[in-house]
Amino acid sequence: MRTQVCIIGGGPSGLLLSQLLHRAGIDTVVLERRSRDYVLGRIRAGVLEWGSVELLDQAGVGARMHREGYVHTGTYLAAQNRGFRIDFKERVGKQVMVYGQTEVTADLYHARDEMGGTVIHEAEGVTLHDLDSGAPYVTYTKDGTEHRIDCDWVAGCDGYHGPSRKSIPDSVLREYERVYPFGWLGILSETPPVSHELIYANHERGFALCSMRNENLSRYYVQAPVDDPLEKWTDQAFWDELKRRIPEDAADALVTGPSIEKSIAPLRSFVAEPMRWGRLFLVGDAAHIVPPTGAKGLNLAMGDVHYLNEALKSHYNDRDDHGVETYSERALARVWKSERFSWQLTTMLHRFPDQSPFDQRMQESDLAYLESSEAAQTALAENYVGLPF
Repeated sequence: MRTQVCIIGGGPSGLLLSQLLHRAGIDTVVLERRSRDYVLGRIRAGVLEWGSVELLDQAGVGARMHREGYVHTGTYLAAQNRGFRIDFKERVGKQVMVYGQTEVTADLYHARDEMGGTVIHEAEGVTLHDLDSGAPYVTYTKDGTEHRIDCDWVAGCDGYHGPSRKSIPDSVLREYERVYPFGWLGILSETPPVSHELIYANHERGFALCSMRNENLSRYYVQAPVDDPLEKWTDQAFWDELKRRIPEDAADALVTGPSIEKSIAPLRSFVAEPMRWGRLFLVGDAAHIVPPTGAKGLNLAMGDVHYLNEALKSHYNDRDDHGVETYSERALARVWKSERFSWQLTTMLHRFPDQSPFDQRMQESDLAYLESSEAAQTALAENYVGLPF
């Protein structure tokens, strides 16, 4: 098979890149290791920066998001069981959209099907070849048969564990990482959300977050040891712990019910540099991971897609390679700023194993300063709604 851009990974970033390039007349093939049902079954982020919303509109997949998503103009932060609101609209004139990553992926699959896009699922053993030449190619196995795709470029949208980043020589690749000594225990429940906006809570027992997917589907988290057995966390134990950590008025209003999904996710900060080597571009989790505190993971991937889409359109349509040459530099500049924001929020809101009473009071003082300072609220709002592309 021959294509212009071979995209490794059929998650939202790979599908979005394929959709945008197709609309610009650039041919792509997407390879995905898992089945479509598996990809659509993954429970992931739900907060979209407005730049991400506009990028989905540009791809022609925003109609259902605007019908069913929830525009949030602010968020709540809490400490010592009391909270305050930061108004994004008032501080920076922008907002965010709550719309689940699963729904974004479903919309993109539908659009790819409508346009006759090529997405190959259950592609095993994907291997990248000759990336430092002018004629790269990708091989994979499906149903016991090996296949080859010749291409101009390879876009690695295949996540942290995929083959793309590992194809960059060790002598070139630089990796930066911080692993946090706790995880997020999350549940999904068919209950109305306790708040129409997100609540982030700092508590001496640990962090908590109240989020939502729709009017009768709520997503809640509490900080927990990453190696805790799930059996320890019965639904009742989870609800009791959440109530202890969130503001009292929210705890009193909380509607509980059986969980329909429960898991513990580890937290880490990770960046790989460079994000381009030869004919390979890294996109999203293949190059960087953030703790979910700042709601940046999917949004950072969409920022990468924006830069790469513009670069490849200039390459093919204008014979201009400036975007290709500067892709890594431009993407990483935005990545590191979002890494800093996610690290800062995580540090301010979570309980660390060696944390002293002094450290706890410093966190509470940070939040008290946020509550009283318009400048501090503006800085947080600017980062939360998303830095410009």
